[in-house]
Amino acid sequence: MTIVTEASPAVDEAIADVEEQMSMLFNRARLLWKEAAQKVHPDLQPAAYKLLSTIVRLGSANAHVLADMFEMDKSVVSRQVRVLEELGLVETRADEHDGRVRVLVATPLAEERVREVREGNQRRLREVLLDHPESELRSFATLLRRIAEA
Repeated sequence: MTIVTEASPAVDEAIADVEEQMSMLFNRARLLWKEAAQKVHPDLQPAAYKLLSTIVRLGSANAHVLADMFEMDKSVVSRQVRVLEELGLVETRADEHDGRVRVLVATPLAEERVREVREGNQRRLREVLLDHPESELRSFATLLRRIAEA
């Protein structure tokens, strides 16, 4: 059971500011996904990039798991996977543990391009955050995690 207490007007205003900044951050993230997709391949859509980067991070993934993870319709995932395959970025293979199950695996080309995109993103983030003390960064990461899990 969550107990909600009255907040001061200043706290309410600060929370509203957090909400506004998160909205701006999400807009920026969508733009970065679009740019990242274009860096990987000019015909790649942002949704396909999100799937691809997750496949790269996980090593392999099942399309149904990806659909659940991103709360996407399975037909959308299927279309994006088909595009990834056509562009030579993903291969479908039999699962090592259950040959009846098909998994998606990134090609070496995809792994290289996603790594390059991530390195650029990490450089930008490092430039923005480098001047902050470690304790502040860890507190920020904790707050982001709590928001993401809410």
